[in-house]
Amino acid sequence: MAVVSPLDLLDLDALLTDEERDVRALARRVVDDRVRPYVADWYERGEVPVRDLSLEFGKLGLLGMHLTGYGCAGASAVAYGLACLELEAADSGVRSLVSVQGSLAMYAIWKYGSEEQKQRWLPGMAAGELIGCFGLTEPDHGSDPANMATRARRDGDDWVLTGGKMWITNAPVADVAVIWARTDEGVAGFAVPTSTEGFTAREVKLKLSLRASATGEITLDDVRVPESARLPTARGLKAPLSCLTEARFGIVWGALGAARDCLETAIAYAGTREQFGRPIAGFQLTQAKLADMTLELQKGYLLALHLGRRHDAVGLRPEQVSVGKLNNVREAIKIARQCRTILGANGISGEYPVLRHANNLESVLTYEGTSEIHQLVIGQKLTGLSAFAG
Repeated sequence: MAVVSPLDLLDLDALLTDEERDVRALARRVVDDRVRPYVADWYERGEVPVRDLSLEFGKLGLLGMHLTGYGCAGASAVAYGLACLELEAADSGVRSLVSVQGSLAMYAIWKYGSEEQKQRWLPGMAAGELIGCFGLTEPDHGSDPANMATRARRDGDDWVLTGGKMWITNAPVADVAVIWARTDEGVAGFAVPTSTEGFTAREVKLKLSLRASATGEITLDDVRVPESARLPTARGLKAPLSCLTEARFGIVWGALGAARDCLETAIAYAGTREQFGRPIAGFQLTQAKLADMTLELQKGYLLALHLGRRHDAVGLRPEQVSVGKLNNVREAIKIARQCRTILGANGISGEYPVLRHANNLESVLTYEGTSEIHQLVIGQKLTGLSAFAG
């Protein structure tokens, strides 16, 4: 009997357009060539060639691909989601590189920046020649950005930024940092060249997750920037939160890629691993695990596709993206852990991607909104009452 891939069980490809399948094939091809052969070693060493990958992804139009103009591809939300799925099927850290570049740093400038800022930064970022990061999270203010400690004060025609940001993807190699700070008028955003005096980014080491990703701690020691560095239409906390909503959409799809890779690995392994004189794929308990995991993977895919179609048609509300991230990341990490049991002791080996995916998903579970935060976003929409304070 022919073996069916988990996402082929319901012929879900029939729901995609030819263009969407082409984008998916392109993303799969580049990760097969440029990521999969090397990512286990990157993860082991805690290093990743960010600039080389950015240039490669830029040539293929994968950076800021859902944005329009300034060298961006102007792809649909579904096409972007499929690309995220394929990137994270290789590694969550690699997908994070693309998401932070396109959906956080580039999107913030594209959405809230001046024409001068867009012209200065976006074409180079789309090409992968310039790398961006997004500085919102702080050491003491993760889920509560309204109380961020970073400050920006006016000094003549300039702004002076003081404070620090933590867990910032791409920070150690970035050319521009989108920094969010409190001012006397509320939260504001700034496009800060990382070469500016007083700006430093220290790479975070000793990570047990997202090791194939450049993560940094940013220190802002009286960083002076001109008024032209401020994102002119970013007014209040809604601006950075809207960027997070945009980036979370990619996570909704990306987590499915990690889950699919784990599941495909487990199915292949179970077909060749023999115990008690037969492949373990023929055992009822193994098949029950595979069936349940495939069911959740397909449900998550259909949810992501629905959100993508809505995004392309009318846009998404934040709570709708919260539903997608909460469900798909939570189910993906369950799938990764279950697949590890099928591989037994081999499941902890770096020769297989399963525990690497599971470790990465531990970070995906909490970044850009923890599961608890997304539960409260949904709960507030259902009840009309906020549970975030008190």
